[in-house]
Amino acid sequence: MRSLWCVFLAPFFFSPINSGTDNAQAEDLGQKAKAVLAQIEGEISLPGLKEPVEVLRDRWGVPHIYAKNAADLFFAQGFVAAQDRLFQLDLWRRIARGETAEIMGPQAVEADRFARLLRYRGDMDAEWASYSPDSKRIATAFTSGINACIDHMGKRLPIEFQILGFAPGKWQPEDILGRMSGIIMTGNIQREIARARLIAFLGVERARQLFPTDPVTAFAPGEGLGLAGIDDKILEGYKAATKLLQWKPIKTESNNWVVSGRRSLSGKPMLASDPHRAITLPSLRYLVHLNAPGWNVIGAGEPALPGVALGHNERIAWGITIVGTDQADLYVEEIDGKDSTRYRTDSGIEKFRIVKVKIKVKGKKPIEVELRFSRHGPVIYQDEKRNRAYALKWVGSEPGSAGYLGGLAVARAKNWPGFLKALESWKIPSLNFVYADVEGNIGWVANGLAPIRKNHDGLLPVPGHGGYEWQGFLRVKDQPQLFNPASGVIATANHNILPAGYKHEIAFEWAPGYRFQRVQQRLAAKKKFSLDDFRDIQHESTSLPGQALVRLVKTVDMKDASLDPYVKLLAGWDGVLSRESAAGPLHAAWIMELQDGLYRTKVPKDLLAAAKAVGNMRVLLTVLEKADPNWFADNPKEDRDRFLRVTFARAVEKVKAKLGADPAKWSWGKLHTATFRHPLATLDPAYEKAFNLGPVGRPGDALTPNNTRHDENFRQLHGATYRHVFDLADWDGGLATSAPGQSGQPGSPHYGDLLLLWAEGQYFPLAFSRAKVEEVTRHHLRLKPLR
Repeated sequence: MRSLWCVFLAPFFFSPINSGTDNAQAEDLGQKAKAVLAQIEGEISLPGLKEPVEVLRDRWGVPHIYAKNAADLFFAQGFVAAQDRLFQLDLWRRIARGETAEIMGPQAVEADRFARLLRYRGDMDAEWASYSPDSKRIATAFTSGINACIDHMGKRLPIEFQILGFAPGKWQPEDILGRMSGIIMTGNIQREIARARLIAFLGVERARQLFPTDPVTAFAPGEGLGLAGIDDKILEGYKAATKLLQWKPIKTESNNWVVSGRRSLSGKPMLASDPHRAITLPSLRYLVHLNAPGWNVIGAGEPALPGVALGHNERIAWGITIVGTDQADLYVEEIDGKDSTRYRTDSGIEKFRIVKVKIKVKGKKPIEVELRFSRHGPVIYQDEKRNRAYALKWVGSEPGSAGYLGGLAVARAKNWPGFLKALESWKIPSLNFVYADVEGNIGWVANGLAPIRKNHDGLLPVPGHGGYEWQGFLRVKDQPQLFNPASGVIATANHNILPAGYKHEIAFEWAPGYRFQRVQQRLAAKKKFSLDDFRDIQHESTSLPGQALVRLVKTVDMKDASLDPYVKLLAGWDGVLSRESAAGPLHAAWIMELQDGLYRTKVPKDLLAAAKAVGNMRVLLTVLEKADPNWFADNPKEDRDRFLRVTFARAVEKVKAKLGADPAKWSWGKLHTATFRHPLATLDPAYEKAFNLGPVGRPGDALTPNNTRHDENFRQLHGATYRHVFDLADWDGGLATSAPGQSGQPGSPHYGDLLLLWAEGQYFPLAFSRAKVEEVTRHHLRLKPLR
């Protein structure tokens, strides 16, 4: 997988190093990177600190920050994050602010325009207060720490800035409030358009049959809304902006679970969480331990945000998975044919609010762009030919909806009532929070800002007039939740979590339930668990869809003797996608051929991506197992078997082309690998050699609990690089993984030191007590006020 940043950067920043560079040039880059590494030992005097701060980095690169007040604590967190991830931070800030064209040129203008459309433009006092009463003070201290690190580095900037020829910009507190990380987590608007396109081609009844929702609902276009012109061009700005988000993948899948003390060997609750995000270098997650009066929390968050998003404090632990609450809608505004600055509403005609901004462009004069807003939100596309404007109404326009920043409140909760109160501050993304506390309680809340819709279900774009307005938002107490269930077990994996009889509509699109079902099977298989058991479940690579295909292949006569060895291979497989599995490559290739072949029979090529966007593996397997006449109309059983034969033969040829004809020499880990690619890797072979990490063979796939989603070349794109498992009987016994390393600076001892542990399914301890932290400390940095 090529880095998205690389694809975009390459035309603008190609290095003078020739593409035929050799190892010596790569080694030279490595030496230059090491020459500007951040200081992580000794003392640094800094303006802005009130009192001394200690930063104890452990053997795995995790900074444990000890401060005497909260302001110094978050100043130090910003400073330390910038030491390790300054290049990543600067790109994150530019993307969020819409300032990438300043370093990347004219092709980034559309991305910047979209980012500026999404900026929060409401009451700033309400915005800051939404996260926690002290959030602005925390943000001010945190960003001051980033700026202090930039000043301290001076001209000794990380190697990426030297190669690309620009300097990092300074931060303002408001920079942590960017909405771009939130929009990528509310991907329903893409499926609204995909579903509209399928209805336009198939008709609404056929679309409902072939692409059912969960729960099933009779989705249909709004009254009088023609679907002509509703296509991917509406998302051009969205795609331009989000393709830059190397650290913010579109697929967001995770597992978490918690058991009560009567299900653990220690007698105390145990909790596991492994949020799945893109495989990137540096990683999305950054671990930190924050200790000051009022604060003692350890876990992971995003390096550009203060606090942590998931982890534990002295009293509670929590973990997260995506719920998938539908938090966005597209409104089709009817433009006045005589004046394109006016549009129709239920009460008459209104004017768009128009804001003009200038975007700085590398090598060019600033470009003035026009931003339009209807009463529903930013206009992301205007179709002059059809007199339509498409406005995005999403929860990101509400106060307090910067992604993950609600963690500032959650991290200080001490008990279940306090946790529920803190979740009022958590709006984006919508998450399944699992919870445990030292008193022995466990719980779960599917929380996020959930719109209450009137006259529609959120599955399709709706007219901007005619009564399709939101009617407020669900309160935390109205969200799906459990507390101390009799079973003593709670688990989630992005599946349909709606309790029986739940009266609210929050979503109709979920991940297939296979990961959840397999986790459930594992949790039902033992009476009591240890942390080793939890680690093993996190690395569970049994594919339930794989087992379904094994059953299916045994029922079909392939009518080709040359396929017999391959049929025998798959038929004898246990469904475990280990790295050693010889059947794994065939299973994966067949799945791809089945998906592609099934949807091609129903939609034209240009709608294939749309069909896949709203279909899922459960639909595919149900269709095949039942020989569904909605898909195989003439002679369902015979047509289904013919389809299985054709796609199986294609899968065999695909694997043979990659691994040879002898299945005895096949293995999933040979084909399915992960490489951590630096954002500059595609600019020049020397950068690739100097900065990339891997490849490493991988088990699992997208539908195993050990989620290792891959592309068409079987390279892992996505999965759990960060994991944690906690036994509340002993906070020092907590374990984690994070790959490839804490530092984003090539040449750092913590750039790739966690990769091998991760690749082998091994964990490192998350020391929490001061005594344990000192046992594992490798680097001791003292930050002192500049007198």
